[in-house]
Amino acid sequence: MSGQYTQSEDYAAALHILVKEEALANDLLAQLGKGASFQQLAKKNSICPSGCNGGDLGEFRQGQMVPVFNKAVLTYPLLKPFGPVKTAFGYHIIKVLYRS
Repeated sequence: MSGQYTQSEDYAAALHILVKEEALANDLLAQLGKGASFQQLAKKNSICPSGCNGGDLGEFRQGQMVPVFNKAVLTYPLLKPFGPVKTAFGYHIIKVLYRS
């Protein structure tokens, strides 16, 4: 089997919404807290190409993302949107789907 990952590698999958303004990130997080669809908000608001796919980043190895994003993915609870997480790209709202 020639998969990209081996059992010794840690990996995760997450959705995210990337915006330039912290106020917008906080507003989106509040909307999510009231039951808004993460995927719909990502499609409408995210400036990342993943927004077209509802913010789906797919599966990635731990350490593959920028350090602040990676630490957030390792630290925060699964399936609960959180943020904003500031990186050089902007402000992220993240929802971790799984990690190992």
